Amino acid sequence: MIAFVSGQVAALAPDTAVIEVGGVGMAVQCAPNTLAALRVGQHARLATSLVVREDSLTLYGFADDEERQVFELLQTVSGVGPRLAQTILAVHAPDALRAAVAGGDEKALTAVPGIGKKGAQRLLLELKDRLGAPTGSGVPQAPGTPVAASWRDQLHAALLGLGYAAREADDAVAAVTPQAEAAAEPNVGALLRSALQSLNRTR
Repeated sequence: MIAFVSGQVAALAPDTAVIEVGGVGMAVQCAPNTLAALRVGQHARLATSLVVREDSLTLYGFADDEERQVFELLQTVSGVGPRLAQTILAVHAPDALRAAVAGGDEKALTAVPGIGKKGAQRLLLELKDRLGAPTGSGVPQAPGTPVAASWRDQLHAALLGLGYAAREADDAVAAVTPQAEAAAEPNVGALLRSALQSLNRTR
């Protein structure tokens, strides 16, 4: 298992970071809130999980070991694959997810694109007593501070990377603009969670 990758960020795409490790470019699938903290040319360390399929080997990257552990636990739930597990973590930080499961909060889980009422009930049932109790630390920010002037572009690109249409991305950016403008330094990870929740409510 590849537990982490550490090196210079060689390239960024809406859903992928390329990290140069020993002269080799490692393509790592990341959630938008993780990508938002990375910068091309700067050093990065990502916790990783290797997902092996018959026709592919895919490396998923996370801000820290806690996110990776929750990602792997989510995939033990029936019907949850790596993509959906990553989307869940894009909407809910690990501690927020623990709080939702501990409180039986179906509404919080259905705020995740791709999870309906039955899926939320399945998550609550299968994760009960396995995810642990919330630590009370709240929603952590992604490592690093996104550049305030470009939060709109980062958020828009992240939403497009998750498969939303340009018009939906525009509407979501507009919906979270008051939240972003109220913050001294907008955090794209937190804004993404709010944007995804607003999109889910309008569908």
